[in-house]
Amino acid sequence: MTKLVYWIESLNIWVGRAFGWCILILTLSVTYEVVVRYAFNAPTVWAFDMMVQMYGALFLMAGPYALAQDAHVRGDVIYRLFPVRLQGFIDFTLYLLFFFPGMMALFYYGAEIASDSWRYKEVSWNSPARIQIYFFKTLIPLAGFLLMLQGVAELIRCWKAMRTGQWMERLDDVRETDQAIIAEAAKRA
Repeated sequence: MTKLVYWIESLNIWVGRAFGWCILILTLSVTYEVVVRYAFNAPTVWAFDMMVQMYGALFLMAGPYALAQDAHVRGDVIYRLFPVRLQGFIDFTLYLLFFFPGMMALFYYGAEIASDSWRYKEVSWNSPARIQIYFFKTLIPLAGFLLMLQGVAELIRCWKAMRTGQWMERLDDVRETDQAIIAEAAKRA
């Protein structure tokens, strides 16, 4: 089971890193649009749609990555005071009752939306460039699937926490600066 959890986690980390490059594309396209619009008075017809798609792709695919890294916002003022076994039970229950139904809806209705979009070869109506958006809409069910997959890994983590009283270690990836500083201070102490 541990190998499965780490395989799912590594998949979502890899996908998150890959889609992280959308930030660079987004930054370059915004910079290009600003320069040509204000310096040369020659705005593009494609930049707005492309920026929306890059941001949307980044947002959708960051969800599974953030869940794999335990980076979602959590109101844990009281939760962190509970024993690990109780935390695992609470998380397990909440995943089953709320997370999975929501992600199944995202996957199911997202697949329906993407299917319709592919059938009609949907294009954007926001600009005269008429950029194709059916590729982008395919990311909706893909994000739902990856979130459900990561949810399975989280359920296994919760189950192990309930049984052993300890949380499984997560695969390391980039961390916030404050976490790095805290970890470094703990090593020195």
